Amino acid sequence: MTIARLIERVGDCTQSGYRVLAGRMGVAVRTEPGGIDARIYEPLACLILQGTKETTFGDRTVTVRKGDVVLVSHALPVIARVTKASRKVPYLALVVPIDIAELRSVRDQLGDEASETRDADAYAASPASAAMLSTFERYLSLADDPVEARVLEPLVRRELHLRFLTADNGTMLRDLLERNSYARNISRALETLGSEFRTRLEVAELAQSVGMSASSFHRHFRTVTSTTPLQYQKDLRLTEARKLLIGGDHSVSSVAFEVGYESPSQFSREYSRKFGAPPTSDVSRAS
Repeated sequence: MTIARLIERVGDCTQSGYRVLAGRMGVAVRTEPGGIDARIYEPLACLILQGTKETTFGDRTVTVRKGDVVLVSHALPVIARVTKASRKVPYLALVVPIDIAELRSVRDQLGDEASETRDADAYAASPASAAMLSTFERYLSLADDPVEARVLEPLVRRELHLRFLTADNGTMLRDLLERNSYARNISRALETLGSEFRTRLEVAELAQSVGMSASSFHRHFRTVTSTTPLQYQKDLRLTEARKLLIGGDHSVSSVAFEVGYESPSQFSREYSRKFGAPPTSDVSRAS
């Protein structure tokens, strides 16, 4: 079985963490369940080799298991938690960033062959096809010969992008490449929010900046992110705040102001609501 061969190629998985395996492919390892991981998922593909993981974004929670491949098309603030893992059978997931320019190049070569659409999700999971598993395995095998890898890595990575684009769960990626599609417009809005999340959000202005009416923008924003623009901005702020607090050398008040809050008490309430514990608990964890 290809999954078994991939696990064998990954090698040592006795310690939790993340390490690069070959080219732009890495492996995430967790040897026990529990804990939360709050971060911003940029476009990526994630192939689950072992274990189970729950990921929450907006008002949705998705559970993925062995053999599932996740395709993320847009920047999403998420809270992820491994629910099944052990030292004997750790959670393992291969991760590859999705290059939108590479995806567009593949799309241009395919033409109308990749234009079929259906209901789409920005975080979409489905069982990996045999072709996708085989391509992951060949990408991972590049670690065996660095000389060959310099020539073959761009070719195999391009093939991976073909698999992502044509996968059953690749609809949002296909929509993202269509000129003036709502998926593309929302992606542009998320880029603005990502760079300006500390400032006051004027939703009408943001909608206008990507050529959408306010009502259409709200509707399609929720379709992509499973949340509202205001809540998305809050999630960006709180995710950045948690990273700063865990990093140490920051007080709760200074972090609140740093990420754009005017009231530390409001920040503490919203932080506790999102992460299930007050920000002081993460200050303590960092010290």
